[in-house]
Amino acid sequence: MMNQIMQTDKTDRLAKIELANRLFFRLYQCANMLHKTGTRAVEAEGLTTQQWAVLGALSRPEAQDGMSVGDLARYLMVSRQNLSGLIGRMERDGHVASAPDGRDRRSRLITMTEHGHKVWNELAQPKIHDYYEQVLADFSINDIVHLLHYLLKMLGNMERVDLAGGAREPDADADLDAGTTGAASQQTTTD
Repeated sequence: MMNQIMQTDKTDRLAKIELANRLFFRLYQCANMLHKTGTRAVEAEGLTTQQWAVLGALSRPEAQDGMSVGDLARYLMVSRQNLSGLIGRMERDGHVASAPDGRDRRSRLITMTEHGHKVWNELAQPKIHDYYEQVLADFSINDIVHLLHYLLKMLGNMERVDLAGGAREPDADADLDAGTTGAASQQTTTD
């Protein structure tokens, strides 16, 4: 009986790994398609999906007075280095401005310019809303609520992994060989 339970646990774990491989590959594909098709949706306004995310973050009421580079990086979950180059390009294009933060001279405060507000409110948002309608076609409100719930749950787990410094080591007593996981990963890319 105990052997059957252990075998069931192993089978369940293998099934979960296979499903996880498929899930994470689909998330990877969705991220790539968001970048490709989302950028296409706003490229006439001179924006990319990354710039869309920055303008979206800065357009929130709580960011009306601007955000420090560090706060913006944390909010967007990107590195300060990647964000710095992006902000530089957006400053050059007149979408954002940066100035020393009055509370901390070492920090720079990023704000949306008048031109940035116009691009965001009048040009980009209508196209973004059309994009949402296309991408979420055939999704009910309930579908979207459930998807958002599970993505937020996964994001919370990922944040915990990040705070811990990476993924934990596999269980020592798990008798899964590396070939099994690798095979599942390879199969996923062809699904």
